[in-house]
Amino acid sequence: MTFSALTLAQIRTQVRSVVDIDTSDIDDTTMDIIIGQGFDTIVYSEKRWPFYEVSTTFNTVASQKDYSLTAIAAAPDAIAQGIREIVSIRSDDHVLRYIGRDDGDWNNPLDVATSGDPWEWSYWNDSVRLYSTPDVAQIMYVRAVRNPTAFGLGSSTSSTPDLPTAFHPILTTYTTARAYMQQEDPVMANQYQAQFQIELDNVARRFADAPAPQPMVANSRTSNRFAAGLGGLRFANTGGLRW
Repeated sequence: MTFSALTLAQIRTQVRSVVDIDTSDIDDTTMDIIIGQGFDTIVYSEKRWPFYEVSTTFNTVASQKDYSLTAIAAAPDAIAQGIREIVSIRSDDHVLRYIGRDDGDWNNPLDVATSGDPWEWSYWNDSVRLYSTPDVAQIMYVRAVRNPTAFGLGSSTSSTPDLPTAFHPILTTYTTARAYMQQEDPVMANQYQAQFQIELDNVARRFADAPAPQPMVANSRTSNRFAAGLGGLRFANTGGLRW
């Protein structure tokens, strides 16, 4: 089934039609706040939605080891929404291995200056640290998850949610549930809230499952997915099951 994109104005209209209310019952500002809350509920129901995946590059600076997410999301390949999480980093000739900040601190004490070609990276406080500290400028290639474009209060009436169209009616169901609750009808509110969760779980499985050509790997015991021969599997893990 193909879903049509819904604009902010269309979501408002559909909800008011279902609940049988008008702007005197729930004004546009309040409705948009509710719609925005539903959008955030969907967005943050999964940590890494595949439709927010992006690729970008950044240039290292000689003698600089730390790079903020803001700097990585900037030019030359600007990501307007900003980066939410880094998935992998590589240079022209090799993939950098992710390590925890504790391991990075242990292997690279502050009183020992190490510089050269980076082979490892860690992530802390929205900042990437490279090991070793780059001794020359070079391009790093990044796969990441971007932030969503905000939707709800402040959005234009003709804008659509930054979600695949299959999620648009689900957002409408959430808003309907909240509208019934605002109208002090808990029975209908609960029914629509339950329907929202059913619809979200069903559609989420279509987007958050393992890619068809890449099987999911559970209980891997190597600290390096590449050394294990797993290549760049998005669902490879260093232990346990990663969703």
